[in-house]
Amino acid sequence: MPFEIPENIHPLTARLAWLVGRWVGNGHGEYPGIDNFQFGQEVVFQQDGRPFIHYFSRAWIVDAEGNHVREAAQETGFLRPQEDGTLEMVMCHNTGFAEIWTGEIHPEQPRFEMVTDAVARTATAKEYVAGKRLYGYVNGDLLYAYDMAATGHELQPHTHAQLVRQ
Repeated sequence: MPFEIPENIHPLTARLAWLVGRWVGNGHGEYPGIDNFQFGQEVVFQQDGRPFIHYFSRAWIVDAEGNHVREAAQETGFLRPQEDGTLEMVMCHNTGFAEIWTGEIHPEQPRFEMVTDAVARTATAKEYVAGKRLYGYVNGDLLYAYDMAATGHELQPHTHAQLVRQ
């Protein structure tokens, strides 16, 4: 895999070394009740030698020509890989909700999948009840897909993006 493993990476996070760095790219979003949209995104995964990876993401809506229209979602959290190959994540969002995610790191490929274990919302946040995320390192890029169950709808595709390491 053509990526550099950080010198001080914790052994539990080594299986996710392919994530570490800053990623930028574009994606597409859709969901019942909203117009389809295009977005730009920056994602940063940081590792400081302790057994977790800090995650930060910010997105912005773009028009058909790729011009910035407005700011969109922000989220931050911590990926916590476990010795048995499972993965925990705690995440919070600027839109008023927090999640606990559980999943597995693929043992042979640079990818992982997670589902929500718990979701908590503030009184003013939209109704959101579950999510599923898939991240993978494909031909040097970070690809992900996010499925969501919200506003009375079953779990279904919401966003996906292809990001390039910067």
